[in-house]
Amino acid sequence: MKIEIESLDKLPDTAAKIIKQLNLKTEMQVNNCVAFYGEMGAGKTTLIKEICKLLGVCDITSSPSFSLINEYLSKEDKSIFHFDFYRINDIEEAYDIGYEDYFYSNSLCFIEWPEKIESLLPENHTNIKINILDNNIRTVEIFQ
Repeated sequence: MKIEIESLDKLPDTAAKIIKQLNLKTEMQVNNCVAFYGEMGAGKTTLIKEICKLLGVCDITSSPSFSLINEYLSKEDKSIFHFDFYRINDIEEAYDIGYEDYFYSNSLCFIEWPEKIESLLPENHTNIKINILDNNIRTVEIFQ
């Protein structure tokens, strides 16, 4: 599936399409890890924020650049984990935070900069690639 976003006004529609396509919900998931690929400034965090909002996250969402992981709670008190591996220097840092406890839980996991820990991603994860076409236009591609 490929979606074109012409402006930030289209972000809620895009997030809704992703939720529907991936059948995302905050309860038990089989395919709970979603890896977000895209260069710096592509909009990975912005898209994750919008997806979380539509999933009923009550918390303030932000990039976990320095903490590596943020936990958000939905209105049903279900956890959603948001990872940002941009600043890790070694895959051991993912082991140190106990990535397995998150990736193999029944909670949704949104992962930015997954290329830094690609060998650790669960076999059944979903990939989302955001491409910048120009300052205002992005394409979002979903694939397994």
